[in-house]
Amino acid sequence: MTTTSTDGAVDGRNSFVYVVAALAALNGLLFGFDTGVISGAMLYIRETFELATIFGYSINPSLIEGVIVSGAMVGAIVGAAFGGRLADRLGRRRLILVGAVIFFIGSLIMAIAPNVEVLILGRIVDGIGVGFASVVGPLYISEISPPKIRGSLVSLNQLTITSGILIAYLVNYAFSEGGQWRWMLGLGMVPAAILFAGMLFMPESPRWLYERGREDDARDVLSRTRTESQVAGELREIKETIQTESGTLRDLLQAWVRPMLVVGIGLAVFQQVTGINTVMYYAPTILESTGFADNVSILATVGIGAVNVAMTVVAVLLMDRLGRRPLLLSGLGGMTVMLAVLGAVFYLPGLSGMLGWFATGSLMLYVAFFAIGLGPVFWLMISEIYPMEIRGTAMGVVTVLNWAANLIVSLTFLRLVDVFGQSGTFWLYGVLTLFALVFCYQLVPETKGRSLEEIEADLRETAFGTDADGSSPRPAETDD
Repeated sequence: MTTTSTDGAVDGRNSFVYVVAALAALNGLLFGFDTGVISGAMLYIRETFELATIFGYSINPSLIEGVIVSGAMVGAIVGAAFGGRLADRLGRRRLILVGAVIFFIGSLIMAIAPNVEVLILGRIVDGIGVGFASVVGPLYISEISPPKIRGSLVSLNQLTITSGILIAYLVNYAFSEGGQWRWMLGLGMVPAAILFAGMLFMPESPRWLYERGREDDARDVLSRTRTESQVAGELREIKETIQTESGTLRDLLQAWVRPMLVVGIGLAVFQQVTGINTVMYYAPTILESTGFADNVSILATVGIGAVNVAMTVVAVLLMDRLGRRPLLLSGLGGMTVMLAVLGAVFYLPGLSGMLGWFATGSLMLYVAFFAIGLGPVFWLMISEIYPMEIRGTAMGVVTVLNWAANLIVSLTFLRLVDVFGQSGTFWLYGVLTLFALVFCYQLVPETKGRSLEEIEADLRETAFGTDADGSSPRPAETDD
């Protein structure tokens, strides 16, 4: 006997979409692994290469370290800049395959790098694959998922990002005794190969297929994840949406799209300038400064990574129940408090004996609040709030800005610590997080339980006073 799920789709169809979403979410695993693995590897790269010259020029060692870490961000900016347009032209599935190949090549280059310059090249190539993944992963999942479970499924991408970070921390610890950083970086080839092999058997986005005139193919894909009545209704909504869009880059600046462009850019920048990747990239360095040994610092980051994964699981479970805004606002509030506490931990000399443990606990709670709010909500929101015709391009634009902010933060963190100390640096991030809280409270909408076409119709109604078809707007759906 076939059972029916709460959103109307049969369980077998939901099972299939879970498999598709889980495989696509491996894009996030590449993203997370790259983010986490360099934090431990840097402790030993310093011992292999003399970080005093680069391309024949004498440079401050901390700056060279920042360049190695940030090389992936440079590549990610390039990947995200072209990833949105390529996702619209080539298709979501094909771009995922291309990104997996590029990430594999980048990991191989890093593993065999004979000098700092080649290592940086490998980081840049790796970053291009990550840039593609960060655009197309959430986009693909959002377009293939039924509305009622879209939030949870897209948030799987964030769950795999955090899982990738945790796996990277475990890999770092496993190879820390011998300082084998080449194995740390080279093992990124494994998830890249798994993603490539898995996506060979997955379908293309039904929305992209329909947009390319392949209605029968789109119907076939939807029929694997929706009931017959849902398929007809969603195809109708997609058709109506396409008819109202011109699909050019200039559409991003239309009056009715502009508010969501501001929201996407704000979320993209605030996700980084609130300091999360200083923890992801430099956690062992931060903890080493408290007196922990190298291997103890790496082991402590494993605990931070585990908290990150656990709280992301909580976010996935709650995203379609509580909504995006409650998680986002509560997470930002908690981050603000913990950054204030973290600054105090490094400021008060009386805590020096227990500094490492206080710092570890503060970092864990800070990461926990990020993982339940700003971490997953950003990637989910940007996959929901843009018109279909320019969704890939719009996600590319805001993702480029996300990686640009990431680059700035990762390059400047060690310098900020030199100038303001660790306390002042964390307090600075706390002030920026407070600004993020105000921004999100004022501007970020709730999208829980709504189809992508309904979200777009709401944006049009807000700008023009009616839905795209001239009718009065529909009320937001609520869960029973």
